[in-house]
Amino acid sequence: MICDDARPNVVFETIESSLLKGNPLGDPSLRHVPVYLPPSYDGTERFPVIYLLAGFASTGMSFLNYGFGRQTLPEMIDAMIRRGEMPKVIVVMPDCMTRYGGSQYVDSTATGPYETYLTRELIPHIDRKFRTLTEATHRAVVGKSSGGFGALRLGMRHPKLFAAVGCHSGDMDFDLCYRPNFPVAARALEKYGGSLPAFFTRWESLDKKPRGEFALLDIMAMAACYSPNPSLPPPGNMKLPFEQHTCQLVPEVWEQWKSFDPLTMLNEAKYQDSLGSLRTLFLDCGSQDEYNLQFGHRRFSARATEIGIAHRYEEFPDTHTDTSYRYRASLPLLAEAISG
Repeated sequence: MICDDARPNVVFETIESSLLKGNPLGDPSLRHVPVYLPPSYDGTERFPVIYLLAGFASTGMSFLNYGFGRQTLPEMIDAMIRRGEMPKVIVVMPDCMTRYGGSQYVDSTATGPYETYLTRELIPHIDRKFRTLTEATHRAVVGKSSGGFGALRLGMRHPKLFAAVGCHSGDMDFDLCYRPNFPVAARALEKYGGSLPAFFTRWESLDKKPRGEFALLDIMAMAACYSPNPSLPPPGNMKLPFEQHTCQLVPEVWEQWKSFDPLTMLNEAKYQDSLGSLRTLFLDCGSQDEYNLQFGHRRFSARATEIGIAHRYEEFPDTHTDTSYRYRASLPLLAEAISG
């Protein structure tokens, strides 16, 4: 029986990152990371760990946000563990936020080395500070949207760190998920004379951000991750993948972007081997996703099946937003995979 007054045990770990110190955007090197601890955590028993990555414009703290009629992620996890619906795990919610709205969990000369921070600083810190099972066989990574992209990419690039991966509506098939926003971003940029610094300076100054310009912020942030330009100072230290006046693709920049696309990466043998070595690979997407991600996920699943990568892919009748309930599908699978 679950006690009605049971509350999830969430502690806040403060991490001073030497890697993020002096990053180009002046973002803090001191990061506050929520860590969920299972009900039986007493400092003696060791537990497997799931790293839970937030989507764009969100961070680890976002998983704690109260919303009427729904559980926070720690409440959801705690309830499932107490009901015996998933094994006991520690869940870490990293902070990889930037002034541009997110890091995509990649290393970039325009934002900072967030992939390296997560893999070489945060994970070792968590293993030192908490009673974790430190082998890769007891570690998983999962996220939604940009977090799903980050989880899938980390699993492909760091097979010695993760044994299970979950990707909820993760960015992929860039031709479909990003390119439709290029004309929207180009129109918004024209209001600022084509100047990214002018746009971003105003954006940061406003208490209420204009919704109609979010597409430009998003594309700017993605460009900072996928096509940085260290020869320019921030803000604006990136190369856009389209020509501003005609909105035509800039081929060499677009190729830089596409090299990050999980669909592109899936064609490389080393990444096929990484995914093939996982104990569990879970992907899902809403069938009405407004960023067209369902099409990329279908292609990814079909290609993975073709080359013999074991995985589970699910679609559900919903859009891209407010789908945190889908973690009920992935987290028990991932926890089971890393608990053996």
